[in-house]
Amino acid sequence: MVVPESLPPSGSVGQQYRSNPSLSQQSGGAQHLSSSGNISQVNNSLHFEYSETDLLLPKELNSGSRLHGFIRANGSGEPAESACAMLLQILVPFLLAGLGTVSAGLLLDVVQNWDVFQEVTEILILIPAVLGMKGNLEMTLASRLSTAVNTGKMGSAREKWLLIVGNLALKQLQATVLGLLAFLMATLLGWMIEGKMPFKHAVLLCSTSVSTAFMASLLQGITMVGVIIGSRRMGINPDNVATPMAASFGDLITLAFLACFSQWFYFFIEQYSYVLYLVDLLLLCLIPIWVVIATKHPASHILLRTGWGPIITAMLISSIGGLILDKTVSDPNLVGIIIYAPVINGVGGNLVSIQCSRISTQLHLKYSLGELPEDLRSCYNPCRTFFGSDANHRSAQILLLLVIPGHLVFLYTIHLMKGGHTFPSPLLTLAFLFASLIQVFSLLCIADCMVHGLWRKHKDPDSYSIPYLTALGDFLGTALLSVAFVMLWYIGDSGSV
Repeated sequence: MVVPESLPPSGSVGQQYRSNPSLSQQSGGAQHLSSSGNISQVNNSLHFEYSETDLLLPKELNSGSRLHGFIRANGSGEPAESACAMLLQILVPFLLAGLGTVSAGLLLDVVQNWDVFQEVTEILILIPAVLGMKGNLEMTLASRLSTAVNTGKMGSAREKWLLIVGNLALKQLQATVLGLLAFLMATLLGWMIEGKMPFKHAVLLCSTSVSTAFMASLLQGITMVGVIIGSRRMGINPDNVATPMAASFGDLITLAFLACFSQWFYFFIEQYSYVLYLVDLLLLCLIPIWVVIATKHPASHILLRTGWGPIITAMLISSIGGLILDKTVSDPNLVGIIIYAPVINGVGGNLVSIQCSRISTQLHLKYSLGELPEDLRSCYNPCRTFFGSDANHRSAQILLLLVIPGHLVFLYTIHLMKGGHTFPSPLLTLAFLFASLIQVFSLLCIADCMVHGLWRKHKDPDSYSIPYLTALGDFLGTALLSVAFVMLWYIGDSGSV
């Protein structure tokens, strides 16, 4: 630890550090500045001293590196992007993500008639919670790694792979724990609705939830790392593509695992119930291994101790959305909602995650943790999110403008993939688009307020904000869509022509 003879006032430390990059090169290494004002020496072997309020990815690690292929604007470190380039980079992964959610909705429409879904109806409560884990884990990982790329923390091969492996191990641990919690919530809510919960149904829910969370998280995590590294090499801003690509086929993959595991375990539960117990035991025994690996990197070690609140809260919010879906689908007049729910939930979460990741990266590049410009310290005004000359104002406008044309494409795709025999009625289309617009507008406003609020409170938005926002997206999407279908049923609209 190097303790200087005198330190400037705490409010000026971050500004002085940024204005004098040479500080990072003194004494043979970089200096790490914590939010408490302490300065610790970082040597060339990359050993750090962290506190829970430090940045997840301290920018002092890279005083001289830069992101390959990016042009920096005015030397500020912020990527220079035109509105056209931003739109093109966002559009392709947005459409891919939307097609993934459409496929998930159509798959859910098919599997709801399987024996296990008819017999163990509590699985429907699991669906939003398990699908929402892409926001809790995959999108959070994507946002963290995007910030790492944009702030140059992946220049060293050793540091890059330590960061990746540590985060993947942490994600597998979180997936296993969230799978268990999702099972407990589904069991509790199912018991509250039905007044009973057969033991074999509870065992099936546990095995299905944990196995789905583990396998889907592993597959999507590896894919996400490939997307981030590929974006870096191609000179594409990963903030624009990583989070929607994380969700592009995440819903479809997760739902496919959920359907297959539940059906398989349903066949095993009568004569080979020990298989379910062995699966649960195996996945639980892996937890200590993930803990050991996650502690190898300081960033994942911090999250191992402090990153549970957002993902657990988000899972609880998503479970409430699952309860709404379960109650709505149980009404024969409203069963059509099951096709559209993954679409509105997935698209809303994808769009707000892009904005969240962009704002977080900008804060990491420009300000010290806890520091905000003067205009962001006053009371929040929704106009602030969409009006201004900043790149994030343009991205908010683009994301909101994508809602209606994007959903029209997805609705038409659903029509084609169902064989072209039915088409959404004008009233259903109008109600769906209106609900989607309200959802995304609300999420973008909440994201602007939440990300800056977390930053002010010395919490890294990359790890805290996306789980809350995607869970709120699931809840708002399911609730607004349920209201829309109830209103259509009330006025006698069948929903199709």
